Amino acid sequence: MYYFSKTLSQSVESTEEVVRQALQAHGFGVLTEIDVAATFKKKLDIDFPQYKILGACNPGLAHEALNAESKIGTMLPCNVIVREIDAGTTEVAAVDPIASMQAVENPSLNAVAAKVREQLKQVIESL
Repeated sequence: MYYFSKTLSQSVESTEEVVRQALQAHGFGVLTEIDVAATFKKKLDIDFPQYKILGACNPGLAHEALNAESKIGTMLPCNVIVREIDAGTTEVAAVDPIASMQAVENPSLNAVAAKVREQLKQVIESL
């Protein structure tokens, strides 16, 4: 599987707030934010359930990864989604960095990816 996730019985807004707090507690900041539903509405005039992509980054681990593999920035930051399943039910999912970096054959990077994976799993489990 290329992600890990958890479903919560709360609104997207309150879930997003909790996710941001959990990311921060585990050393991540949110560098980017894409509101997919708003973009679809504006660009395509399509109604889509609430869906946000948060680009999470742990600066220390990103530094390690970039030192191990200079082009790994093409895979950063790590995406975490917050999406509405239905009214009052929200899913949070985070990319599994080990799965996303399988094509990169660099043992040093694998060690960093394992650290990031563990941190992101802890974020999801803490929700």
